This record gives sequence, structure tokens and C-alpha cells, in this order.
Amino acid sequence: MPVIQSEYKPPFLFRQTDFSTIYSGKVRKVLGVVQVRQRLELPDGDFLDMDWSYSEQKTNRCIIILHGLEGSAQRPYVLGTAKLFNQNGFDVCAMNFRGCSGEDNRLFSSYHSGKSTDLEEVVQKVIQLGYTEIVIKGFSMGGNISLLYAGKHLVPKEVKAIVAVSTPCDLKGASEKLHKKRNWIYAQRFLVTLKQKAKIKSIKFPNELAISEVDLVKTLKDFDDLYTSQSNGFVDADDYYQKCSSLFVLHQIKTPTLLLNAQNDSFLSEKCFPNEIAEKMPHFYLEIPKYGGHVAFYDKKNLYYNETRALQFCMEMINKNKL
Repeated sequence: MPVIQSEYKPPFLFRQTDFSTIYSGKVRKVLGVVQVRQRLELPDGDFLDMDWSYSEQKTNRCIIILHGLEGSAQRPYVLGTAKLFNQNGFDVCAMNFRGCSGEDNRLFSSYHSGKSTDLEEVVQKVIQLGYTEIVIKGFSMGGNISLLYAGKHLVPKEVKAIVAVSTPCDLKGASEKLHKKRNWIYAQRFLVTLKQKAKIKSIKFPNELAISEVDLVKTLKDFDDLYTSQSNGFVDADDYYQKCSSLFVLHQIKTPTLLLNAQNDSFLSEKCFPNEIAEKMPHFYLEIPKYGGHVAFYDKKNLYYNETRALQFCMEMINKNKL
């Protein structure tokens, strides 16, 4: 039932997938967001850093933002959302996944697309701080984690809405898409920084991983076979993709959740547009604009559609909850 007809229509130039994606990630600047860092100690002895920005007025509302693969809380898409929500009465807790805040995490394992328990820890911390109206917004990999959280965990009553943007909910299919020739430059960009981090791990944990093994990695799937899967208890990359794809838990979602995936997103496989599931589920909303690229959705005045749409959806669900 909740398949939404999208109203997003960008300027002509931004209908081109790669221009929209690259401009939004590399050219866009978002100014005026002042962040304060707080470290969260995790039950397994590791940590992650949260970057907070605040509404001008005291508020009981908070949005938790999750970045994408090899991103951080300082990416333009995070700052754009933070700025808009700050201006509309929300404090913002922007998560940095383990090892993504400028400092390597303590353990051999790091973050991955299925680590929804870290989000659960952040949600509990935000509740402890006294926020009673919480929303979550995840981008790309962070979107997959947000959907996993919505489908697998007992979501507390304080969480009123969840938004996932440009989300590869079918990890295997999305991996295959990223390995296509047309996405080579994107895949290589991810791979360079992932390998750099893996080499740091190999120095700290020489018995777990050899630098020579990291040097042999040529693709993202190679990396997931060598490091991501092995350091997190999966058999191999395919096992990791199968067990961490949010696609398989969407039917269990009971918290109002919006998935916003652009039809022209070159990272997403056909299964990342789960129309049939959305048609059957009362709390899972799906919107598929024709344009938008990956983690983009350019719009006027440096306010992106994914930001205004997320605010609209979250406010609608908060107000609906009060009736």
C-alpha cells in the first residue's frame, strides 16, 4: 500500500546520474553546522564517535544520521541533513562508524553493512540523554543498517520514524552492480581507502592479516572475502551479503519507515526497489524518483530533496503518533 508517487524533478543537468552523484559528493559545500564530538564506549571494548549539532531552542527531538561506506559525519549529505533538522527543532547525532572518525578503532574487526547493534547502542544513548522523539536517517550502507535495525531489533517507542536513502538493501546485487565497468571509478575510490585501513590493521594485528594479502586485493568483493567477512565471523563475501541484506527483514518492519531510492542510481540492483513488499506492508513506504543518482537528489538553494523529504516524512509520523 505505501508506494509513493514521487514529486522530485531536478534541473535538466542533474538528471544525469554521474553528474548528480559526483557534484553532490565532491562539489557541494554545507556551511554553518557546528559539531561537538562525543565518544561512545561499546560493550565489546571498542568505541565509535558521535558528532552532535544542536537546535537553537531546547528540544526533546533528535535525529540520528548514519553515513555511507567510507564516509563520515562531515560529508556534505550528512551536514545538509543536520543543518535542515537543526533549523527545524531537532538536535542531531551524526554517527561515525568504527574507524571512520579519523582514528582507527581498537579491534581487528571494524564496521560493516550489517552492524545494526552499533546503531542500537547509539539509540539507547540518545534515549538516556532524555530525547523522547527520535528519528533515524541512513545513507547508502547506513541506510541498509537503518533498515536492518527497523526489521531485526525491538525498536523503542521513542523512535518515531526511519528514513533510508540510496540504500543497497540487496547487498549481493549491489556488489555486482558496483563491479560493472560503468562504476569502476566509484569502486576504486572505495577500494583505495579500504585497503589503506586494512594495512593499518595488518600492522596492528599481524597474526590476523598479512599486508601481502591486502596487496592482492583487486576488487571490493576480494576485500569482503579477505577482510570484511573473515573479521566478522562470516564464511565469505557471499555469506556476508546474504546475512546482512536488509531486503530479507523489510517484511518485519513495524516502525514507520521510508526507503528513497532513485531509479537511475547506478549502484542499485533491481531487488533494491522492493515494490511488492511495500505494497503489502502498512509501515514500510517506498519512493522511487526517476532521478537522484546515488546519495544526491540535488534541489534549489542547496537544500536537497532527500533532506526536505526526510523532514516532511518524519514530522508527519511524529504528528500522526500524537493523534
